Amino acid sequence: MGSLLKGVSGVRWGELRDATGATAGGVPPLLSRIAYGDEDTTRIAIDDLGDAICSLGFVVGEVTAPTVPFLLELAGSPHVACKAELLDLLGSICRADQWHSAAAAVGDRKHDASYQQQPSWEAAARAAVYAGRSVIEGVASSVRPEEATPARKLLQEMDRIPPFPEL
Repeated sequence: MGSLLKGVSGVRWGELRDATGATAGGVPPLLSRIAYGDEDTTRIAIDDLGDAICSLGFVVGEVTAPTVPFLLELAGSPHVACKAELLDLLGSICRADQWHSAAAAVGDRKHDASYQQQPSWEAAARAAVYAGRSVIEGVASSVRPEEATPARKLLQEMDRIPPFPEL
C-alpha cells in the first residue's frame, strides 16, 4: 500500500465484522483511497469508512479498534487530504457509548454472549484513539487552522470523556 499503511496487510480483515455486521474486507481499499486519493475521493472514502467502523456516528464494530491506528497514521501524514473529516471520525469513535449505555440500562441482568463483546469493542476503540494522542497533538500544532482546530477540539473531548467503567 505504499509508504503509508504498511501494517494493513497484517490485519485479518476478513475475520472481523464492521459496525453493520458485514465482513470488514472492504476497509483496506477505503484506507488506501484515503491515503492516495484526491480530495473528493478521500472525502467519499472517509464517509464510507465511517459507515463501516462507526455506523450512524455512534455505533462501533469489531473492526473499529484495529482501524484506528491507520486513521491516526493518515491524520498525521502531511500529504493526506481531509484531515478535519478524519479527526471528526476519530471524535465520533471516541464519543461512541451506545453499547455501554445499553449494558448499563439492563443492569445486572444477563445478556446473551454476542452482546457481551460489544461494550469491549467500544472500550478498545476509545483506547486506540487515546493511544494516538501524540499524533493528534501534532496535528493540533499545525499552522493550518483547518487541521489544527478540529485536532484541538478532539483533544478537548478526549480530556472530557472518561474511560469506560468495568461492566
